[in-house]
Amino acid sequence: MVNVDVAHGATDTKAGWTQILTGYNPPVTGVYSNGRYRDVPEGLSVFERLKKQFGADTFVCVAVIGKSGHCGEIRPPFKKTLEEYEKEQASKPKAKAKAAKQPGVGKQNKGTIVEENGVKYFVFEGSPYYTMHKSCDVWDYGLSLDEKVGTRAMELIAEYKDKPFFFFVHFAEVDHSGHKHGENSKQYNDALISNDNWTGKIIEKLKELGLYDKTLLYVTADHGFDEDKGGHGYAPYVFLGTNDPLVKRDGMRQDITPTILARFGLDLAKFAPPLDGEPLTAAATKPVLKAPETKAAKPKTAPGENQPKAGKRKRAA
Repeated sequence: MVNVDVAHGATDTKAGWTQILTGYNPPVTGVYSNGRYRDVPEGLSVFERLKKQFGADTFVCVAVIGKSGHCGEIRPPFKKTLEEYEKEQASKPKAKAKAAKQPGVGKQNKGTIVEENGVKYFVFEGSPYYTMHKSCDVWDYGLSLDEKVGTRAMELIAEYKDKPFFFFVHFAEVDHSGHKHGENSKQYNDALISNDNWTGKIIEKLKELGLYDKTLLYVTADHGFDEDKGGHGYAPYVFLGTNDPLVKRDGMRQDITPTILARFGLDLAKFAPPLDGEPLTAAATKPVLKAPETKAAKPKTAPGENQPKAGKRKRAA
């Protein structure tokens, strides 16, 4: 168990999982927060790296995701004239009833209006996972409940047990409970227990199939939670729990995928652009930054005003 700090990017879902799944900071991926993002450029994700290294037909990549928004959604990028876009929106049938909103999802970025040569366009740059999801044999998202995520993950492990694989398994109940009931609530604590329980069941499934001793597991989070609050405006303290005996040091959120890729034997020095993160299995060659307890003030903000304090290291999805 090592400490992981969020030293670059927002402590939210899109920024967090993009950084974790690529090893790059926001200037490379274009994903800064839940409200400022784009489709991650082709070839940068852990899924694409592994498929390229080992072969699309030989190696299996799977994503089983609890969330339906901010993690997993695969909305494609597009650019349409504003007139065309407005006509499409007007012709869409109105929903009879609103679907239940994911806790903490906030207002979704639907795109921006730009003008080129006197013509107005509506542009959406895609969700971060749109291109990377194409490299996966299975990409299931929006499962919501830990039970559904864990059960589906175990089904797929059994299905692909005879091939080398990489699984991204994302539990959502911890985050959902924190947003709905608060970080110190019984519901949040129960969700942590549920998360641990289903992680344990996946480990038992690996043992049952004779896979555990040749499988490396990395348990982490995209962000923490603000102490005694219902959000994570500044929650930069997380962790990495693993059965990898070579993990030896604390690090940053962008160090997780480099750790995984290095253990698969990829030569990270050949990557372009160079990774921002470094493997936690070796001494760092770059500064390992620690997140300050208080969020840095924005320009024109007096020191100490409206600065949320960072919460404890707790698991959040």
